[in-house]
Amino acid sequence: ASVSDVSQIAAEARPTVAHHFDDLEQQHEANTLGMWVFLTTEVLFFGGTFLGYLVFRSLYTHAFGEASRHLNVPLGTANTALLLCSSLAMVLAVYFVRQDRKPTAVMLLLLTAALGTAFLGIKAVEWIVDWNEGLVPGLNWLVTGPNANQEELFFVLYFTMTGLHAIHMIIGIGVVVLAALWLLRKRHVAQMFTNIEMIGLYWHFVDIVWVFLFPLLYLINLHG
Repeated sequence: ASVSDVSQIAAEARPTVAHHFDDLEQQHEANTLGMWVFLTTEVLFFGGTFLGYLVFRSLYTHAFGEASRHLNVPLGTANTALLLCSSLAMVLAVYFVRQDRKPTAVMLLLLTAALGTAFLGIKAVEWIVDWNEGLVPGLNWLVTGPNANQEELFFVLYFTMTGLHAIHMIIGIGVVVLAALWLLRKRHVAQMFTNIEMIGLYWHFVDIVWVFLFPLLYLINLHG
């Protein structure tokens, strides 16, 4: 290839700068700031549910501990491992996008989505078991005893928090799959580095939420 051809290929591989930015650095900083502002609103959103949970847990420590016994710790642990692996896959996907290694990046994005889908599958199994055991407040609640009302409150919070997290997971999986398909249409994926990095930040945030949910819901000190 001639020098001009090599120069053209290199130019095509570089990310493009939108007209309202001065350079790539400014564009990247603006996109990153925008994503962090969005994630801050998400932290406030989930923070309200976490705060409510912690308040009621302090009020009904024993009842919440008893309710937590019904949760399947091995499945929760497996889901935690799946999400940690998915975050690793996403980190590697961002790296290989930056290196303009399209096949590897696409494969890792699809792996990320697959691990997220496996997480949702396990979560669905847990919810089905909860239904069969009569642990669904308002619809199928069969728990009796002096602390039944407080235990029901635990499961109201449990389904609210894990349900909201699952919705965010579904959105994340959809965006990651679309990103993989998007990269397949590009000759040079390095152009999309900033976009994929922003998707990665969202994915890591959703994973971190679960990292907090898991011990709060599944690993309560039952003798507290």
